[in-house]
Amino acid sequence: MLTTICFDADDTLWHNERFFHLTQTRFAELLSDYADPDHLSERLLDAERRNLQRYGFGIKGFMLSMIETALQVTQNKVPGEVIADLIQTGQEMLRHPIELLPGAEDTVKTLAKDFTLLMITKGDLLDQERKLAQSRLGELFDGVEIVSDKSVEVYKGIFTGRGINPYTALMAGNSLKSDVNPVIEAGAWGVYVPHGLTWDLEAAEPPMAHERFREIATLDELPELVHRICRNI
Repeated sequence: MLTTICFDADDTLWHNERFFHLTQTRFAELLSDYADPDHLSERLLDAERRNLQRYGFGIKGFMLSMIETALQVTQNKVPGEVIADLIQTGQEMLRHPIELLPGAEDTVKTLAKDFTLLMITKGDLLDQERKLAQSRLGELFDGVEIVSDKSVEVYKGIFTGRGINPYTALMAGNSLKSDVNPVIEAGAWGVYVPHGLTWDLEAAEPPMAHERFREIATLDELPELVHRICRNI
């Protein structure tokens, strides 16, 4: 019997990754005289991977990784105007209004009638709080957890701290690496909701053979799946 439904936020409830893609396109345009787009993308991804332990997930770490990459590919000769443009682009990302994904609001409202709802998201605290406030979904959740990363230990800590038996919990999200695989290992159900745009550092293999793994095409399929699980169908 399920009692608790957990949701990821970015690219599960609202759009997020597409803004990073647009900014990365702008980044490639600004540095087109110094590196081809594919090489620049590889260098940026390497910088993001290195910097996760320093800056964590989110726009601010992305901005710093872009600046670091710009300095590297230009041998510290990047024009100040380019750095200023990158900072301005990042600030625009931080101001950009959120846009809910289709079915997100109705799905959350439907499940809030019968289940305890948690939002478990990672990233910059201020930015995630801003997006949650703009979404107007906050009042539907019984709790919000903004964490620096999502791991088996983090999920276990959240469930233990809230007195939740993980076997009665389900987590829905667009990242196999963050939202599905570790929560299944922690004992809960993991539901994969593909978004279409996925950051390379979030790539992982789906646990197809696991009895607690499910995949749905869109979020509005979640209420029916939840009730099927509860009815053991």
